Amino acid sequence: MNHMQKMTQVAQQAGEFLQASGLLLVTAESCTGGLIGAVCTEIAGSSAWFFGGVISYANEAKVRGLSVKEETLSSFGAVSEQTVQEMCAGALQLGGDVAVAVSGVAGPGGGSLEKPVGCVYIGWQVSGQEATVERFEFPGDRSAVREATVLAALNGVKERLKSGQK
Repeated sequence: MNHMQKMTQVAQQAGEFLQASGLLLVTAESCTGGLIGAVCTEIAGSSAWFFGGVISYANEAKVRGLSVKEETLSSFGAVSEQTVQEMCAGALQLGGDVAVAVSGVAGPGGGSLEKPVGCVYIGWQVSGQEATVERFEFPGDRSAVREATVLAALNGVKERLKSGQK
C-alpha cells in the first residue's frame, strides 16, 4: 500500500466515525499545506462529513483566517501547543463540529534545539469542549513528516470518536 492509499484509508475510517456521529470535520493546516483536506476530499461522499478548512501557512494567515492572537505567536511561536489550541478554536468558528489543527517543522530547514525538524503539534477539538494538543517528533524528510502528520491527525479524530471522548 502506498502512502496516499494509507492516508486515504485512515481518512475513510475517520469519515465513517464522523458520519455515524453526524459530525463535520474542519481543518486548520500549517505544515501539511492542505494535505489533510486533500486526502479527505479524495474520498467520494466526503461532503457528508468534511466541512472544509484553512491552510494557514503564514503567521498572518493564522491571525486573519483563524483568529490566532499575535501575542500567542510572538510568545510561543507558530509551532506550539498554544497556537494549535487557538487554531482549533478558529477553525470551529468557521463551521463544522470537530476541528483538527496542525503546525510543525517539516524541514529540511527551520528546526531548532527546542523544536527540531519533525516536531509537530496536533490539536483536536469538538465544538463546546476543550482542545487537546499533542506534540510529536516524526522522523524522515519533509514528505515523511507531512504524511506522518496527516496519519496522526486523522487517527486522532478516529480514536476520539471511537472512544466516545470526542
